[in-house]
Amino acid sequence: MEHAMKLYENPFRLIKEGRKHVEVRLNDEKRRKVKIGDVIEFRNLSEVSKTVIVEVINLQSYSTFQEMYEHIPREDFGLEVLSLNEMVNSTYKIYTPEQEKQWGALAISIQLLR
Repeated sequence: MEHAMKLYENPFRLIKEGRKHVEVRLNDEKRRKVKIGDVIEFRNLSEVSKTVIVEVINLQSYSTFQEMYEHIPREDFGLEVLSLNEMVNSTYKIYTPEQEKQWGALAISIQLLR
C-alpha cells in the first residue's frame, strides 16, 4: 500500500540525504493503516513538487514522544545535536500533549527508495 505524508523542509532534507531513518508521527487512525513493507511518498511542505519515496521497514508505538526518544538513538532521527528535552519540545510544536495523550507516538523506520 502507498501512503502520502507531508514534511517540513529539514526532516525532508535529512531523509533525502539518508541521514534520517525514523519518522515521528502520532499513532492516529491514519498512521494505524501503515504496515511494514508499505511505501510512503513524503512531500516537502515548502516545495510540494519535491518528493521522496521510502519503504516502511519497522513500526514501533509508544505512549509518549519522550519514551520513544529515550528508546531510539538520536542519530536515527537525524537529530544527534539536540537534547532529549529539545526533541520533545520540538515535537510539541507540531503535535499537542493532548494529541499525544489521545493517540500515543509512532516511530516509522524507513529505508530510502528514491
